[in-house]
Parts: sequence; structure tokens; C-alpha cells
Amino acid sequence: MSKPKTRWIVIFAILCALQLLVLFQAGNPESGGAHAAALDKADTAWMIVATAFVLFMTPGLSFFYGGMVGTKNVISTMLQSFIALGVISLLWYLVGFSLAFGESIGGIIGNPATFFAFRGVGVDPHPDFAPTFPFLLFALFQLKFAIITPALITGSFAERVKFTSYLIFMCLFSLVIYCPLAHWTWHPQGFLRQWGVLDFAGGTVVHMSAGFAALAGAYILGKRENKTHVPANIPFIILGTGMLWFGWFGFNAGSALAANGLAVLAFATTNMASASAMITWVMFDALVGRKISAMGACIGAVVGLVAITPAAGFVNIGQSVFIGFAAAIVSNLAVYYKQRTSLDDTLDVFPCHGLGGIVGMILTAVFAKDVGLVYGETKTFLYHLLTLVIVGVFTFGGSYVIYKITGVMTRLRVSADDERLGLDLSQHAETIVAEKAA
Repeated sequence: MSKPKTRWIVIFAILCALQLLVLFQAGNPESGGAHAAALDKADTAWMIVATAFVLFMTPGLSFFYGGMVGTKNVISTMLQSFIALGVISLLWYLVGFSLAFGESIGGIIGNPATFFAFRGVGVDPHPDFAPTFPFLLFALFQLKFAIITPALITGSFAERVKFTSYLIFMCLFSLVIYCPLAHWTWHPQGFLRQWGVLDFAGGTVVHMSAGFAALAGAYILGKRENKTHVPANIPFIILGTGMLWFGWFGFNAGSALAANGLAVLAFATTNMASASAMITWVMFDALVGRKISAMGACIGAVVGLVAITPAAGFVNIGQSVFIGFAAAIVSNLAVYYKQRTSLDDTLDVFPCHGLGGIVGMILTAVFAKDVGLVYGETKTFLYHLLTLVIVGVFTFGGSYVIYKITGVMTRLRVSADDERLGLDLSQHAETIVAEKAA
């Protein structure tokens, strides 16, 4: 057995110390408070299911991304998504939930002490966040959004990132970028929410932030030695898309935070936008002379899911079909023209998630019931444009700095030899390639 490196000894010691810290912080979730009578069993049951649905999306993303990369990098790519289930869960429990939903400090960030180690996060409803189901369930539901966001970013630097540097980046991104964005957008005192910015389920917080962070990552890590590869497993991509589509019903319909008509509307608009985008993508491919492909159908479906996320509970079904249509064309063109540049966003995270989120955010302000442009209102639309600039600068610039900090702490990219060998073997000593018989 090889001797462990000093940094791993230090990291494990910190982990052990945190275990002792939270052990003495923890208690049984409180119940029987002033709001206990408000608990609604139907809402509670639906939110448990929706939370499980959203968790299912991250394994789905691992299959979606894992099928797209070359055979030497399938395991590493899938693990980059899957490991977020563990890392972000612990961060969220310790301090992330407080930063996102704790007592507001100027509408910018939550007080990290408010819900430290889930202190005060019990099984009774909370009047501001979860008025009819347990507050602990709300914290767990929001956790699943926090998990998938850094996982989405991994597609931009797939096949060349050092695993330990990714872990550091993921922690810093979640605390410095994701939690403030969630606070701005979803906390009652968050400044974007105070402006009236609409983000039903995470178009800004999740997809735009991941897209801009992906753009920064692709720029800093540079091009792969070999940008061309054959996707390892198309059925993995189809399976991952199905898991994502299924889980997205929890993502969007669950964001109604109740078992009610709004959840049903979000469920319907989610399905129809994805269907519209999938068909638009493959028909557009055929129109410009490309083959209709399984990968194209899957990417189109996901782009539709991304675009409808901010709008799901604010638009009607016909408008959701148009949102999927528009996002598919914009992202399809962006993927095509990106391939003609030197930017190596491996799995097109920015063209699909970044631009898909932007299209969805803008069209939310166009179609949102009573406050959209089509109803003669301009305030929401103008605030959405301003938010686009703020979020773009914050997430791209902040992620750029985090990559640089990570690069000072440890090397960002694997060596050229490790890249040629493949990250599965060089980073994890595992492979999906069967050994040849002697």
C-alpha cells in the first residue's frame, strides 16, 4: 500500500473534526411548535416524492454525460456528477442551507449561523419557506438543486480535469456562487426577489450559473489534446435523458411547494416544452442537412427542460411549447458555431444550459401571466435583462477567480500523459474497457 500524501491526511483529519463538531450540535428535529397544526399531509407526501425525483436527476446526468465522452473517460465523468451527492449534502447540512436561506444580510447572503448543522430545521412547517409541510423537507428539497448545479458544470471540462481540483472547485462554487444566487432569487428578502425577478425552479440559479461557470472553466483549462472522439455509449445518453426528464417533474412541479393546480401546470408545461424542443432539434438538424440522431433528440429534450424551468409555473401550455421551440433553435445554432471556435466546452454546457437558461429567463419575462410583456408590462422584462447581466458577470467572474484559486492550491489539469491514458485509469484506476485475453 502506498504512503498517503500529506494533504489527504490533513483533509481526513478535518473531516473527523467536523464529525465531532456536528455530533454535539445535532439533536432530534423539533416538532410540536406553533405552526405544527398547519402541516398538510398531501403537500408533505408530494414534496417527499418531488425531492426524490430531483435527487434522481443527478445519477441521470451522470449517464447523460458519461455516454457522451470517449471510452477512456466514462467512469471519471460519471463520478464527477455522482460524487456531488455526497460532497454537497454535507456542505449544505453544515452551512450551505444557512447561506442560502438563513437570516438575510442585506438581501445578499444568509447568516451562516442561522441554520448551522440544520439547527432549528425541524419537522414543523416554516411560515416563510414551507407553510404546509416540514421545514426539514424544504431544506432537503433545496439540497437536490444545490447538488446538480456543480455536476452540470463538469461537462465543460470533461476528459482533462484533475479529480481533486474538481472537488475543491465544487465546494468553493457551491458556497461562493450557488448559495448567494439562491438567496438573491428565492429568499423573501433576496434583492432579485424584491425586484420581482421570476425564477420558478432554477433557470437563473441552476442553469445560467452552471452555464457561465462552464464557460469560464472551458476557457481556463484550455483545449483537450484530442477534441474529436466517438461517444462511448449512446444508450447511456438515452437512459440519462429519460432519468432527467422523469426527475425534472419533481424539479419544476415540486417548486410549487404544494400538491395543487400550480404543480399540475408546471408538470404539463415541463413535458410539453421538452417535447417541443426535442422535435424542433431533430427537425432543424434535418433541415440543415444533418442526420436525425438519438443524441440530437436527447440534447434537444434537455434543452427544452432547461428553458422551461424558470417559466414553468408562470406560462400556459402553448407558451411552453414556443419556449421549447425557441430554445432548441438557439442552442442548436450555438453548438454548431461553437465547434468553429477554439473554445473546448466538451459537452456543450454553455450552449445548452447557459443559453437555454437565458432564453427561458427572457421568455419568462415576455409571457409571465399578468406581468409579462405580452400583457403590456415592461418592469419585469427590464429587471430580467438587468439580472441577466448581473448573474452573468457574477457567475463567470466569480467562477474564473475560483478556478484560479483552485489552480494555486493544486494543478487543475491532469498531465498530458494522464490525459492520453484516460482519466478512468489515471485518476481512479478503473476502466470500462475489457482486458484482452492473453
